[in-house]
This record gives sequence, structure tokens and C-alpha cells, in this order.
Amino acid sequence: MSDVLTPLDALLRRADALLNRLEAVLPQPLTPPDWGAAVAFRYRKRGASARLEPVRHLSAIRLGDLKEVEPQKERLLRNTRQFVQGQPANNVLLTGARGTGKSSLIKACLNEFADQGLRLIEVDKADLVDLPDLADLIADRPERFVIFCDDLSFDEGEAGYKALKSMLDGSVAAATDNLLIYATSNRRHLLPEQMKDNLGYKHAERDGNVEVHPGEAVEEKISLSERFGLWISFYGFSQQEYLAIVAQWLSHFGLDAARIEAARQPALVWALERGSRSGRVAYQFARDLAGRGGADDSVAPAPRPADDAAPEGLDHV
Repeated sequence: MSDVLTPLDALLRRADALLNRLEAVLPQPLTPPDWGAAVAFRYRKRGASARLEPVRHLSAIRLGDLKEVEPQKERLLRNTRQFVQGQPANNVLLTGARGTGKSSLIKACLNEFADQGLRLIEVDKADLVDLPDLADLIADRPERFVIFCDDLSFDEGEAGYKALKSMLDGSVAAATDNLLIYATSNRRHLLPEQMKDNLGYKHAERDGNVEVHPGEAVEEKISLSERFGLWISFYGFSQQEYLAIVAQWLSHFGLDAARIEAARQPALVWALERGSRSGRVAYQFARDLAGRGGADDSVAPAPRPADDAAPEGLDHV
């Protein structure tokens, strides 16, 4: 049999190669993952293809591990419980100081309610434009899904901003009752605020009083955060609260009461070096100390700044 291609065979091969190249760049429909493979998933997009990847090694943090955030914990726990039980619940925006447990609290809630059908899908802000596709994918599932957006903030003109805004409240299509959005941010209004925005404020006099009306630029910046039904604010920790968190984590890593007491001063030095008394810094100190067997004498005092002033927020250390 001859290996010589006929003109028709050559044309068909070239057409097949062209179709293969087109399939690689054309948008592909989002296909369901193996929902039984995990309780948490990451939305990953590579070029035109997107998929939900199961998180094989989930953070084991529990609600009891998080200290000095009891009011915030109670509010998010109540909202999540309502959601899991099929009751009305709100989308949540967790804002405030860095390292105070915003993301950890969401992960702890997942661990608390995973056996009751709660699932989590982590989405980067660059991929928020695909939220409608995710909503359609999970619409008929029996589980309850939290879309998790960590460290959320937008610059002017980013596409994900309007997609999230429409999904929260404003799209002609109603959100399914098995989906909520939980977002964390260091900014309450999620968009950068500039002095020039204040130029749009208008003043109107009524009955001898001057009313202030924000301009369109300011209204646009606050409109997204207002669409979250529940705001939970986190604040920097005092020295006493920081040390309580340190003690909790050292106990978690198996140190006894005597070594925990001896670690107070090194923990304060650690915070001074880092310029922050946060839950994250407390956890990192506890890991370091526990990894060294609890020996606190290896922590050298931090040099004082030239003007002998402590970093901002640590003036009472």
C-alpha cells in the first residue's frame, strides 16, 4: 500500500491540526470535579481552560484555636450555621488589621460544618469574572458552597470588580440559595480612596442645615462593600491579647506552663522585631520556639531603633 498522501488526505490532516490548535485557545466549558474528592476546591484558570482542583491537604485549624476574636467568631459562626441549615444568611466581608485571623476563621468554619455539607471554593480576584459560570455549575448540588476570596481589593478598572458587584446584588439572575461569598480585605471599601474623590461632594442647604451628598466617585467606591450583608471588623491586638494568643499556640505545640511563662519576654521581642502584634506573628513565634524545643534563651534582644522609639503600635511593649 502506498504511503503517498493524496491531496485530499493532506488537506484533511492540515484541517485536523488546525482544529487542535483552535481548541487549545477557544474557551472550554467548566466541567464538574469529583465532588467527593475534597471539601475545598480551588478555581484555576490556565489560558482558555478552567477547572476546580480539590484541595488535598486542608488546613486543620479549628475554632478553638482562634483566641481574642470571640465576637467576630460568634457572628461568622452564626451566619454560617444559618446557611448550612438552609436558613437565610448573608454574604460576609471580613476587614481589618492584617494577621488577625480573618482567613483562618473562614477555614475553621469550613472544618466545623464540612460534615454537614458545607463546601468551599477559593477564587482569585483575577478570576471573579467567571463567578456566573461557577454559580451555574453548583446550582443543582445539594451541598452548601462558600466562594472564598482572600485579601480582596481592586484597582481602578479591574474586570472582577463589576462581576462581583453583580453577583452580590444587582444581576438580573438571582443567586442560588446554596451559595454565599465570604471575602477578606484590609480595606473596608475594597477600592483605593483618593483625595480627588472628595471634590465630587455636594452641599445643599435645607431648613437652615447643610446636607452633604457624596459624589459619584465616592458612591462607586462604597457600593461594592455595601452589598455584603454582614461586615465583620478585626482590630490590632493589645500586648495582653497578643501574649494570650502566644500562650494558646505554645500549648497547642505541647509546651508546658513553665516554658510558656518563660516565653513571654522573647515573644514580645519577636513582635518588636516584626513591627506587629498579630495572631499571625504569635503563631510564627510559637512555631519557631516549639521547633527549638522550647528553649527561649536563644532569642536575642532586638536592637532598639536609633531614636529609641518602638515601631508604631508597639509603644507599650
